[in-house]
Amino acid sequence: MAGHSKWKNIQHRKSAQDAKRGKIFTKLIKELTVAARMGGGDADANPRLRVAIANARSSGMPKDNIERAVKKGSGGLEDEQFEEILYEGYGPHNVAVIVEAMTDNRNRTIASVRYAFSKNGGNLGTTNSVQYMFDRIGEIRIGKDVID
Repeated sequence: MAGHSKWKNIQHRKSAQDAKRGKIFTKLIKELTVAARMGGGDADANPRLRVAIANARSSGMPKDNIERAVKKGSGGLEDEQFEEILYEGYGPHNVAVIVEAMTDNRNRTIASVRYAFSKNGGNLGTTNSVQYMFDRIGEIRIGKDVID
């Protein structure tokens, strides 16, 4: 139990909420930055950026954070450089798997992806080892509340 102090109870609840919100904002900022880098900083001409901004606004992200992420992606601010990487491999029972990752450090990401493949009975393939089996048609998003 958090104790009898009202502030302590609020503090425990608030820290958990802030951690969740911060995690969501970090993902949204990465998406905004990559979208602005790939298609430019104009939301009218960049549909991916338009969707990323809509997602950020619906999550309650402040407008200045959104603008800063777009400036960072379009070259206005120099800091970390995020990039999208595509990894291919085979999962358990030779199921073809494509992993899309957004990262600021390729070496760390490849190590994490390789570890996930080997831990679950798969192996990481070379470029275009399984991509020819897939057609990019759309995207499926599953909320965290559905998974369990």
